[in-house]
Amino acid sequence: MLSGERNEALDATSSHSSISAKSSSLTIRSPMARDTPRVYRLVLTGGPCGGKTTGMVRVSNFFEEHGWKVFSVPETATILLGGGIKFSELTGKRLYEFQKDLLRTLLQIEEVYFNQAALITDKNVLVISDRGAMDPSAYIDKEGWANICAELGHDDTSLRDNRYDQIVHMVTCAEGAEDFYTVANNNTREEGMAGAKRIDWMTRHVVCDRAGVQTYERLAKNTRKRKWLLAGYKQDEFPKYEEFQHKHDFLMCGEDGIQMRVRAREQKGKLSYTITSRYPPITEAYPLETRMKINKREYDQYRNLIDHSRVTIHKTRRCFAWGNHFYSLDLLVSPLPPSCPPEGLLFLETYTTFPKGHSEPVLPPFLSVIREITDEKQYSLYELSKIHNG
Repeated sequence: MLSGERNEALDATSSHSSISAKSSSLTIRSPMARDTPRVYRLVLTGGPCGGKTTGMVRVSNFFEEHGWKVFSVPETATILLGGGIKFSELTGKRLYEFQKDLLRTLLQIEEVYFNQAALITDKNVLVISDRGAMDPSAYIDKEGWANICAELGHDDTSLRDNRYDQIVHMVTCAEGAEDFYTVANNNTREEGMAGAKRIDWMTRHVVCDRAGVQTYERLAKNTRKRKWLLAGYKQDEFPKYEEFQHKHDFLMCGEDGIQMRVRAREQKGKLSYTITSRYPPITEAYPLETRMKINKREYDQYRNLIDHSRVTIHKTRRCFAWGNHFYSLDLLVSPLPPSCPPEGLLFLETYTTFPKGHSEPVLPPFLSVIREITDEKQYSLYELSKIHNG
């Protein structure tokens, strides 16, 4: 289970945020309060021999033991390749059409489970997908993927951000645990360790900064977020990345010690929305967080509860994978908060099991790091948003 950020897919008692009308005004309630069952959509992805099958069984057993109904969506590619299609034989038009058919079939299979889950009203439901809708994009060039999405009426935001509640990337055994790598547990698997590493790397990139994307390390019990202050970076050395525009607003909250904020995220004109609640520490050394998707209507309702003693935080987020870690590079942009220097602030964040001050993870060499600022409150969005600091 996550430390530092309580993730709902790993918390059987978790629940949605809610807004209720009360005396013609809106009242906010903690995301831990919910009266009706919910459906939670989880994806396990990653390189070959990364433990997805075992992970699905363990997660299923855990939630079933806590009273949830669990649906396990089979891997669509395995179904299709198990019928005689050889991926190594697919080139050109055949490869393009296969990836299009794969995506179309994957979405339809998932819809069957999503529809069945929605019909269950007496308990919470967990739907676990063995690979998600963005996985096919790792096996085709960027232009081909864009054409497939256009033909089928989809885009990256709808397939990555809005379709699932959480994506977990399981790192292949070929990356650091080579003695355990095998192809014996899947008759359609043909790749060796080098191929497995390449596939693992590609699938990491296609889900980069999906709200709720985790690597196995991020799910470890002692994982926490670390943060660095940067002076700049070398653009010509930067790896493949995804870039988003974020807008954060803090809300008035009637519960002591709880911080709540809503976020609008834009990429290529497509918007998605989340709400984050931060709780004071109880038995752990640092706060807990929950984060979940909300729709545009809920977002607009929450914004009626904006804390006017704080300003909106605007930032550009660049997300990328380096080594075995996902990183977020955040640049605060205009209009800047009063406490921010005119050139803005540049931060780097990642989740890791290595404690504050540790030399690991080795940070990317194309970044100019000033110092680590983990736990320095003055650099938190909550403090930076204050109109009057002090």
